[in-house]
Amino acid sequence: MTITSLPNILRFGSISEPLWIEFDRRFGYHSMDTTHYHRSYEFFYLYSGERKFFIRDSVYQIQSGDLILVNTNDVHRTSELSQPNHERIVLHYDLPFFDGLSQEETELLLSPFASAHPIIKLNLQERMQLEALFESLLRELHESPPGYQLHVRNMAAELLLFTARHVQRRKVQPSTLLTPVQQKITDIVRHINQYFREPMLLDDLAKRFFISKGHLSRVFKEVTGFGFSQYINITRIKEAELLLKETDWSITQISEHCGFENFSHFGKVFKELSGLSPRAYRKLEQQQK
Repeated sequence: MTITSLPNILRFGSISEPLWIEFDRRFGYHSMDTTHYHRSYEFFYLYSGERKFFIRDSVYQIQSGDLILVNTNDVHRTSELSQPNHERIVLHYDLPFFDGLSQEETELLLSPFASAHPIIKLNLQERMQLEALFESLLRELHESPPGYQLHVRNMAAELLLFTARHVQRRKVQPSTLLTPVQQKITDIVRHINQYFREPMLLDDLAKRFFISKGHLSRVFKEVTGFGFSQYINITRIKEAELLLKETDWSITQISEHCGFENFSHFGKVFKELSGLSPRAYRKLEQQQK
């Protein structure tokens, strides 16, 4: 079986499970519609096509054969470039996936996600090796013979081991040079990531970085895939989620600490992005401990 003989969509697991896999063959132009960060580790491989990938504070242009590693809770978003249509496979690993492994083994398998450069460029031989692993996994997922779940989980671990060994052998370098506009937006994103707790107005940042307000608003969206205010809200809510899980601060304290001047606005934005109210989110996290 080759990749071309597969259905357009294959799925395994769900976002709430230790392993979640998606294979998609997408036609036309496609961009992610929602904000995107999660506690799982994301392993993204582009079979065909091209994409723009924003991760943390930088934008990358990726081509077929590129491997992208998204660390836990990194804000990221994909969008189209000039060409329509693409095929990709994404694996999400949550920490329970590694239960039963030693700490040393877990650290080895997760080590590639800590790289400063999340894009891995493979040569033809490496790409063929990786795609052989993918095709073994996808064949089992499509045909579903007895015990296929075990094979899928084993192949998912094998993919991480292949990547960890690859990263150890070769020093990973940045895959592309940023254009002046992309570098400017990268600098602005890094500023937001550092100072999101303070008042953050488009006018102020435009003056600080010597760019017009309208131009900043437009190119910020083009480069990152996020609206200016949307990205600030995502950054603040990520911090709020962490504080709800790890501190006993009141929700009002957390709201103020994360840069929200209005408590009701904080509650509204939190529910939009997290799907729960701050109080319900804290209760759920406490129950899961």
